[in-house]
Amino acid sequence: MKVLVNQLHERAQKIRLGGSEKARERHVSRGKLLARERVDSLIDPGSPFLEFSQFAGYQLYANEEVPAGGIITGIGRVSGVECIIVANDATIKGGTYYPVTVKKHLRAQEIAMQNRLPCIYLVDSGGANLPWQAEIFPDRDHFGRIFYNQAIMSSQNIAQIAVVMGSCTAGGAYVPAMADENIIVRRQGTIFLGGPPLVKAATGEEVSAEDLGGADLHCRKSGVSDYYALDDTHALHITRKIVRNLNYQKKLDVSIEPSEDPLFPADELYGIVGTNLKRNFDIREVIARIVDGSRFNEFKALYGDTLVTGFARIFGYPVGIIGNNGVLFSESAKKGAHFIQLCCQRNIPLLFLQNITGFMVGRDYEAEGIAKDGAKMVAAVACANVPKITVIIGGSYGAGNYGMCGRAYSPRFLYLWPNARVSVMGGEQAANVLATVAKDQRAREGKQVNAVFSVSLGLAEPGSSAPRTPQCSRIRAWLHLEDADCQQFGLPYALSLLLELLYWRLLVVIFQNFQENTRETQTLV
Repeated sequence: MKVLVNQLHERAQKIRLGGSEKARERHVSRGKLLARERVDSLIDPGSPFLEFSQFAGYQLYANEEVPAGGIITGIGRVSGVECIIVANDATIKGGTYYPVTVKKHLRAQEIAMQNRLPCIYLVDSGGANLPWQAEIFPDRDHFGRIFYNQAIMSSQNIAQIAVVMGSCTAGGAYVPAMADENIIVRRQGTIFLGGPPLVKAATGEEVSAEDLGGADLHCRKSGVSDYYALDDTHALHITRKIVRNLNYQKKLDVSIEPSEDPLFPADELYGIVGTNLKRNFDIREVIARIVDGSRFNEFKALYGDTLVTGFARIFGYPVGIIGNNGVLFSESAKKGAHFIQLCCQRNIPLLFLQNITGFMVGRDYEAEGIAKDGAKMVAAVACANVPKITVIIGGSYGAGNYGMCGRAYSPRFLYLWPNARVSVMGGEQAANVLATVAKDQRAREGKQVNAVFSVSLGLAEPGSSAPRTPQCSRIRAWLHLEDADCQQFGLPYALSLLLELLYWRLLVVIFQNFQENTRETQTLV
């Protein structure tokens, strides 16, 4: 596990750099802060930034590197208010939008809407990446949905604030135009539907970018912008003042107990949860290392014991935990559905710890009605009216992914540990199924299955017996263990941030009791 963690650190460090060295130097030479510097300057000093989907776009496009999907998103505290921050990285293809960039931007807005968090857009983008326009522009959840979401959130009194720190071209011009308030940086920010080349082509008029859509024009004449900033630092200072005037009220309507450390050290998780997904471990050992005082009040401990359910607290916040201890049987599914109903009655958020191969199969189990019992659990997960958080700590295969609140079941946040695998079935099982189907088909045709045929089907690789490891959910985030001296979050603390946020439909308080030396791990959604 530590090897995977180290590999993840190395990739993360490279991703944090953003674009190429040449692009970064050119960006800085224009008097601009880098995207991550802008985020760091915006949030309250000493407060954390809960970043989403840092590995979005990783090896997604064959011939192009798109670190972090070309955009930085996450939750940060600004003037004491928890906000969604979306920052374009202009060092990556001029901040233009790839398909994954759009998806990541929309995901940040989805979190903002679910949790009623103000949005701050640090805009420095050339708009859509034209070679990819077929996958960016026409569909419902493409580029235009960004502006639709802004309008909907504004109508719901979820503040929309835009800071124009660079290009804001074509459709992208609607980000500041549709914001409740926007700031533009002098001789740096520009807002226009059509840039100088398009204006010249369409009308023959020659005009500079500054004259066409610069800060002086929009602050003194058009009125499109509300605040005039001298540079990036000044713009971020104005942003903090705007947030201070939002009049957001924080209130907690639940009893919170004093936080306690688990009795067992979190770094023991390295030995408990390994990279060999065939090796079983007791999920209670994981729970004991993330909950307050390692206290876990287990529900139906002797019934359906391949599913562990119970109540605990994380940083003082109550939570219902559902974890896997093997394949799901009918008893496990009925137990899970019952527990979910209890949490819904008591308004307690649900935490799913996934390590699941699926539901049990076989003639006897089908005769017992496992399909119907499994459907009851899946329905309970889908209909749960409390916030759900999912952490995939091992395998997540087939219908087990559904019953344990996979992405399709709308968890508020979903995390993967670096050993996690998500697919319809494991690689070995998939190969066996395909081989059986092929063998049966060949037998019906009176033919034989040989090694050459297996290779041609992709069931085996010539000269290699190495397994093909599925890498699903690339654009999603990983929650990985990390050394405490990296000043990142531990799993319990990361969950506490989300629980604090989720409890009251997310009006409020994340990061309230931030401690510099909290336990390990970095989070991404």
